[in-house]
Amino acid sequence: MTNATLLPDEGLFIGRARTSEASHPLVVTVRGGTVFDITSSMAPTVRDVCEMPDPAGYVHASAGEPIGSLDAIAANSFQAARDPQNPYLLSPVDLQAVKASGVTFVVSLLERVIEEQARGSAEKADAIRADIAGLIGHDLSKLKPGSPEAMEIKAKLIQRGAWSQYLEVGIGPDAEIFTKCQPMASVGFGADVGLHPVSTWNNPEPEIAMIAAGNGKIVGATLGNDVNLRDVEGRSALLLGKAKDNNASAALGPFIRLFDDNFSIGDVKQATVRLKVEGEDGFSLEGASSMAEISRSPEELVAAAMGPHHQYPDGLALYLGTMFVPSKDRGEKGKGFTHKVGDIVTISSEKFGALSNRVRLSPDCPHWTYGASHLMRDLARADLI
Repeated sequence: MTNATLLPDEGLFIGRARTSEASHPLVVTVRGGTVFDITSSMAPTVRDVCEMPDPAGYVHASAGEPIGSLDAIAANSFQAARDPQNPYLLSPVDLQAVKASGVTFVVSLLERVIEEQARGSAEKADAIRADIAGLIGHDLSKLKPGSPEAMEIKAKLIQRGAWSQYLEVGIGPDAEIFTKCQPMASVGFGADVGLHPVSTWNNPEPEIAMIAAGNGKIVGATLGNDVNLRDVEGRSALLLGKAKDNNASAALGPFIRLFDDNFSIGDVKQATVRLKVEGEDGFSLEGASSMAEISRSPEELVAAAMGPHHQYPDGLALYLGTMFVPSKDRGEKGKGFTHKVGDIVTISSEKFGALSNRVRLSPDCPHWTYGASHLMRDLARADLI
């Protein structure tokens, strides 16, 4: 597979890879289509690079050793045909906490209200969607959470009997921040992503994830798939943990693009995130969302997650949320979209590249067995810490 990551030629990228020659994951960067190992005792983890005063400057100055072409390593990263004797990509984060923001696009707020009103039933969703849209309209992209206009819409929905706790986090003053997975548990480009087997209504969530250092400074961003179980969360918001945090349900990658003179948070705010789903049954789905329509800025969301009220000394990867909730019927009319095992999900954005993963049930994905303790022992054995 040629250029499967769609990585742009320009930019400073950092990630992680596995090789059979090292017991520990490698810290890697990409230059001219070649992947370089830049692991060192100064920065044996991606977390260590992100904690530096100038992560992009460090990566730029690191000579490193080539481990193979990006095309070959990306092709070998797909779980179904992976040869563990050759290098393959991992999630680009390691010791960082992995959190996610919910209901940050007002369009997706409506879908969350619909899920709850439908009590997890895809069959009821279309009728409820039409009812609510008729009440408050379709163009909510300019609505500012916490504003008088937002409170007016909230009052209308309450009067209609469509109140939801999602309204509080979608158009109220406080953002929803939740744990997506534990440090070291996210999966990367080419890995299988998992669905809990109890779910029959689920979808990918194409997102950008901010990467912040322990002091709260945002140092870069990457793409993410915040795999979601619509039926489980729709039954009760208290089931969010079961809906969101399962084996292999958090994908990030292919690399973190670090902020430098040519790439900033302004580029994140103007990015278009694209989604493509290709099924073994011939089904295909494509869509795109604009980060310009986000209701809370990336800086606001990072500040809601970390600061004087909550510290993350190893930094943070924070999914920013999605506005793309697929409703295209897959099969029986009115039942909407849901995944089937074997789907290939590709999330892409021009300045980030592409994150591709295959969908399986979580118990069938490789189990998470390599945690922070294993990483520390392996780095110590290699005299890197």
